Amino acid sequence: MEHIDLHTHSTASDGLFAPAELLRQAHEAGLTTIALTDHDSTDGLAEAFSAGNKYGIEVIPGVEINTDLPNQSGEAHVLGYFLDYSNEDFQAKLSERRSHREQRGRNMVDNLRKIGIPITYDMVKKHADGAVGRPHVAAALIEIGAASSVPDAFDRYLKRGKPGYAPRNPFLPTEAVKLIASAGGLASLAHPLFIADLEHHLAKLTDFGLKGLEVYYGEYSDSDIASLLQLCQKFSLIPTGGSDYHGPGIHPTALGGRYVPPESLSRLRSLKAN
Repeated sequence: MEHIDLHTHSTASDGLFAPAELLRQAHEAGLTTIALTDHDSTDGLAEAFSAGNKYGIEVIPGVEINTDLPNQSGEAHVLGYFLDYSNEDFQAKLSERRSHREQRGRNMVDNLRKIGIPITYDMVKKHADGAVGRPHVAAALIEIGAASSVPDAFDRYLKRGKPGYAPRNPFLPTEAVKLIASAGGLASLAHPLFIADLEHHLAKLTDFGLKGLEVYYGEYSDSDIASLLQLCQKFSLIPTGGSDYHGPGIHPTALGGRYVPPESLSRLRSLKAN
């Protein structure tokens, strides 16, 4: 029986564990396949493949690209699976996205300092082995006692509309879908329930080559899953899923803690093969 998690993170972005440790934990959890989907980075894949060989776990080369919806109407994250991650143009674009992440981190630090929070960008970088993200700013806030946890830091300072928030350099979900396709990957819209007017966006994204929708996610209820499966049928999308595991205290779902039907993976494999 396959035990699958198609949404995980390592220290190559904002996860708490190095890829090898993530794979060790995956082995302990009984996983047979994981996708490493770090934000705007594939830098953890080589280490993950090596550890996967050690533990007998298939590692799918993946990524999660953070984007903003048009007209400042919110965020959308796009997962990519079965990437040719050695593609030079693809890597150049990811490097550009990480540079924008670094500038955004600096902007968040500046915003926080303006309201009297005494953190520095060096403090943020101390918590980041790879691509900088808001969880690293949150870690710096926790370090100085300005927040008690990552969720607390987001709720008080780092969410959209909060004093430390800084917008990303504009990058649309349609661009992310095309970028993933340019590296031979299959794009799936991540944790979609927070996206307003989801059907409208799905109609557009499928025109640009979206292949999947993250249905089996984190704490989604049975009714959430049922409604998302209906959208998969309507737009001919493959239902994907996973824990969005970053480490304890960031998301509530444990590594491998969300059941993903093996059929989801087999459909992705079949589509990739064709």
